[in-house]
Amino acid sequence: MLSNAGIVKRGWEAVARGDWDTLIADYTEDMIFVMPGQNDVLEGTAAFRSALENLGAALPPGFDITSIRQIGDAGEVVSILEWKSDKVPNGSQLAVLFRLTDGKVFEERWFVDTEQWKAAF
Repeated sequence: MLSNAGIVKRGWEAVARGDWDTLIADYTEDMIFVMPGQNDVLEGTAAFRSALENLGAALPPGFDITSIRQIGDAGEVVSILEWKSDKVPNGSQLAVLFRLTDGKVFEERWFVDTEQWKAAF
């Protein structure tokens, strides 16, 4: 059985491939996804899957993750992402908190410099 950090890593690999079925399999059906800015919350895997299908519209043009570091492994795992985009060519960082229970993600929460994020569009 994978560790929680391994489950999160597998999820990022699935995102890189656009493999939403593999990604969604690691989430509880009643999961929540908290978007940058903390005001927008998606509830349940159906809403999350719909957002994934339109992922390109939610990310800045030219968005590219250049590295991922994982912190933690118990009930919470934090991913630190290095990223760049067309309007942020020198790159930046963001953090994503994953809360897990019984090997499944029940909460994913993005922490982003929202001013920079908005400017990246």
